Amino acid sequence: MVMVGLAVLVWCGGWWLNARLANGPQSDTRLVQLLVPAIFGITLLLVWQLLVMGMQVPKVILPSPTDIAAAFEANLSKLSQDFQQTFVKGALSGYVIGCSAAFLMAIVMDRSDFLRRGLLPVGNFVAALPIVGTAPILVMWFGFDWHSKAAVVVVMVFFPVLVNTVAGLRETSAMQRDLMQTYAASYWQSFFKLRLPAALPFVFNGLKISTTLALVGAIVAEFFGSPTVGMGFRISTSVGQLALDMVWAEIVVAALAGSLFYGVVAMLEKMLTFWHPSQRR
Repeated sequence: MVMVGLAVLVWCGGWWLNARLANGPQSDTRLVQLLVPAIFGITLLLVWQLLVMGMQVPKVILPSPTDIAAAFEANLSKLSQDFQQTFVKGALSGYVIGCSAAFLMAIVMDRSDFLRRGLLPVGNFVAALPIVGTAPILVMWFGFDWHSKAAVVVVMVFFPVLVNTVAGLRETSAMQRDLMQTYAASYWQSFFKLRLPAALPFVFNGLKISTTLALVGAIVAEFFGSPTVGMGFRISTSVGQLALDMVWAEIVVAALAGSLFYGVVAMLEKMLTFWHPSQRR
């Protein structure tokens, strides 16, 4: 009970400190904006550690943060190989292929009202298909290596980027398009100087959504067939071995990779759409 009481005190202390920082006179500074989530994360880990120790939770149910850190350190080479197999080969390659294909298809659909009206309902239908149903089929088609995982990622990221890009390309008003015509601008001049800049916030919205979908798709696809390496393979086998600390170590790697991936895309968005009201303070 001592550990549980200490966990409650730590939680209350972290809550009080974050409330003071968030509501203080310097709440809008960059330092405070970084400190608030950092304090929350540290508080959560301390409470987790104290509760697991105080309530004597078995490791096969919920390992403590120190157990997860020890498993992370002891299996760095395996975690590195799994990261390369799942993220670099499967998720990243599928993301690039799927997003590029979706962007090019959106341009084609923008020039054809028939394709736009015909493909968007099909896209919504395919996007609603459960990954647990499509992943085994694609694994059987493309084999057990990273190619099938990339194919699953392509299917998952294609339509979010397609729908957002098509919507973005139609964001400009009729008056703006008419103005470009009065300047005798060709389709591609109007596209690059007016419609594409206006569509960038929509495009990046689809790209950011797809960063999380890509990693989830690659991991889930490995549950249905994989070489003896990969995040999904390691999670599946570790659950069977009741090595929950290794499962959580893989989750940490996936969370860090996904957050970094999202952050890189968000930085590119800020660089390319600095003029948009959403990027102003």
